[in-house]
Amino acid sequence: MAVTTIGVFGATGRMGQRVLACAATDPSLKVSAAYERPTHPAIGKDVGEIAGLGTIGVPLAGEIGTPPDVIIDFSTPESSVELSKVCAERGLRLVLATTGFSTEQKEVITQAAQKTAILWAPSMSLAVNVAMKLVADAGRALKDVSSGVDVEIIERHHRFKEDAPSGTALKFGEIVAQGMGQTEHVHGREGRIGQRPRNEIGYHALRTGDNVGEHTIVFGLMGETLEVTVRGNSRDSYAQGALTAAKFLAGRPAGLYSMADALGLNA
Repeated sequence: MAVTTIGVFGATGRMGQRVLACAATDPSLKVSAAYERPTHPAIGKDVGEIAGLGTIGVPLAGEIGTPPDVIIDFSTPESSVELSKVCAERGLRLVLATTGFSTEQKEVITQAAQKTAILWAPSMSLAVNVAMKLVADAGRALKDVSSGVDVEIIERHHRFKEDAPSGTALKFGEIVAQGMGQTEHVHGREGRIGQRPRNEIGYHALRTGDNVGEHTIVFGLMGETLEVTVRGNSRDSYAQGALTAAKFLAGRPAGLYSMADALGLNA
């Protein structure tokens, strides 16, 4: 059995630790490196101990030494962009799981993908990416309903999330607009705003407790409603998705890939 070696960037964070824990149960994967900023106080400590796995013989590093087959990044937009530049320079394959990028940062990542293989997705969740396929199919099927279809996107995340709406919610909106042609994206509503126009998608972001992620896409027709809902029960859903992405990306040529590619949803 072929074994894919992975390095985890942002290894001491909540998601980094879950990636390490999930990888430890998969015999087709081996954690060979773990990274944080060079000034992190845990540099040099065995990353298995940090993640509660016991000693695994992988010290936390502040820079990339011997490269793994694939690096998985769960960090911050600023760190991710810098990492994408390094990976482009060195030809290192990168699963980019961070969200909240600006337009300028997205362009840097796109440019980096011309030199190395990068899998970049607004959500690593396998269920979310299947839901995106379902939403795309629904949008195309409902595009020409004569009475019109109102689309609203509701997302819930934990109180610590810093961006709103989520990158996943925005991606769902992009998918709907591509299929149905809406041109306006409205974030919440307040006051006497008049009748709802047909050409808009509404977004509503809830921040509650420790909710790891929930998205509902509502297609409102006259006389009936279709809802596509996907809920994350634990952060392991994102970790397992990132590991699936890493297996897919190993050995791939330069280019920008998505979770739809990893799951065969573009076929």
